[in-house]
Amino acid sequence: MSLHRRILGDIEGRILSGEWQPGFRIPFEVDLAEQYGCSRMTVNKALSQLAKTGLIERRRKSGSYVTQPQAQSAVLEIRDIKLEVQSLGLPYAYSLSARAKRKSNAADRLRLSLATSVPVLDVTCRHFAGQRPFCLEERLINLEAVPEAEAETFMEMAPGPWLVNQVPWSAAEHTIRATSADGDVAAALGIAPQAACLTVERRTWSNGAYITHVRLIYPGDRHALVANFTPSQP
Repeated sequence: MSLHRRILGDIEGRILSGEWQPGFRIPFEVDLAEQYGCSRMTVNKALSQLAKTGLIERRRKSGSYVTQPQAQSAVLEIRDIKLEVQSLGLPYAYSLSARAKRKSNAADRLRLSLATSVPVLDVTCRHFAGQRPFCLEERLINLEAVPEAEAETFMEMAPGPWLVNQVPWSAAEHTIRATSADGDVAAALGIAPQAACLTVERRTWSNGAYITHVRLIYPGDRHALVANFTPSQP
């Protein structure tokens, strides 16, 4: 392996593993050249290639910094968050925060369009990109529509992909909002209280009833929504 490829691989590995977080300043060219026993030109070649791939940003007179990758979700698709994270070239991790079965309250019935009180499963979890929280998920599952969910712990698999595998859905409804992080959301996402967030709420329908309502909360500066459309026909 050439020295240029070794430097490239070492830096790329530290970024993708999460060792070097977004905003981290990479050692200066002169320091890297000394570390690897090579010319600054060789180091410059590796850094330039990393900049082209979007992993780092080079700032004149300031140095090179790890960039903050921005995820993009299609507005009209139900996408697997794990695949979103992996598309950024970052390792994915999942963590269950809370899981509780209870009778639906008035707010739950509004979220799931329920006429009467039914058992629901209330699940809160977090998705990570590298070592940083990527998304907070707050989900209600209608146990009358999906009784199998009562026996699922959701310790290993997130509720989203589990539901897609278990229950064929026939329709979905999205609501997208700009929100501010309250104390709990800020702590869960590792951001400042009142920081801007992008919140996507979705209900999915199957067999005549809403099976789940999910609220996905993303740090506002790390996520974008994309919609593809064509001109309407006359």
